[in-house]
Amino acid sequence: MWIVTFFNIALYKPLFNALILIYEYFPGHDFGLAVVILTLIIRTLLFPLSVHSLKNQKIMARLQPKIKEIQKKYKTSVEQSRELMALYKKEKINPFSGILPLFVQLPVFIALYNVFLKGLNPKVISATLYSFVPPPGAIKPTLFGILNLSKGSLALAILAGVLQYVQTKIMQGKQNKGDGKGSELSRAFQSQMLYFFPMLTVFIVWKFGSIIGLYWVCSTLFSIAESVIVNKKYGRVN
Repeated sequence: MWIVTFFNIALYKPLFNALILIYEYFPGHDFGLAVVILTLIIRTLLFPLSVHSLKNQKIMARLQPKIKEIQKKYKTSVEQSRELMALYKKEKINPFSGILPLFVQLPVFIALYNVFLKGLNPKVISATLYSFVPPPGAIKPTLFGILNLSKGSLALAILAGVLQYVQTKIMQGKQNKGDGKGSELSRAFQSQMLYFFPMLTVFIVWKFGSIIGLYWVCSTLFSIAESVIVNKKYGRVN
């Protein structure tokens, strides 16, 4: 299937070879550190897209009073859509830009999942490496020689859940500031998500192993830092 072939060529193989290169040439040959470095490289490459999305979300939150006013003033969906698009054009924002990073990061996450959990078999390694990448031999999947990344870690799973809670709290806090008179249903949903996402994170990290957990922790820390940067830089966007 061409989609699978494209996925392997465009994402899986480049990420896999990048991980092996980092593991081979970074001092210490620590696989956990290689995962951390690869995660930071990926998130740095996606940083402009993420910041743009967060900035638009912040502006969208501040536009909620105007959006509600349009929805009350115009009764038909056609009129509402016309006025909303005019508002978005005036503010120079794309209301759908917030989901764009998700569409970009999801294939990357799937590729990393395959790299971390399926690509460490010696036969898979030899078949996937580029010609200029030296074979790493047997890879010891540990962090600092202490944490076995091939097995689940409750401590790492809990840490990932806590960081996910912090990130969700930051995101909801921005939304609440922009829409102080949200409906009770919306607030109840946000409250449930505030605890559901962290619990789901703990389960996923515990279920799929510490390699995914290490990536999740580093990626979430990066996302929290992005939110802090956006809050400082665009905190007074009108």
